[in-house]
Amino acid sequence: MRRAKSETNPHRSHRLFATFRLIAVVEGITTILLFLAAMPVKYMLGNPSWVHVMGPIHGYAFLAYVALMIAALWGRNWSSSDWLRTFLASLVPFGTFLNDPFLTRRMAEDARTGTLEGPR
Repeated sequence: MRRAKSETNPHRSHRLFATFRLIAVVEGITTILLFLAAMPVKYMLGNPSWVHVMGPIHGYAFLAYVALMIAALWGRNWSSSDWLRTFLASLVPFGTFLNDPFLTRRMAEDARTGTLEGPR
């Protein structure tokens, strides 16, 4: 069942989007720590303990990123390429940081054009 625009809460939608952006930063930091700290320690120094710690932390951050991406972007009339870009940003180091200005611009555009509907 679709909700009318007047029934949506733009403040809730904005908070959800802000939470998604925060999780994107966390996911980006855990990716960098995994790739640039934990994995070199494992393969150069033979100590896998950092990967045993950072691997699951990064895994949970990635799952939270994907779940919040779906929740925050659903119903915003974003194109398939916008969705794909936002997802692919989570797969490469620094990707979420490089994608954040795009998310900020799209959020401002959604607010300005009134397409800030949020999840249905």
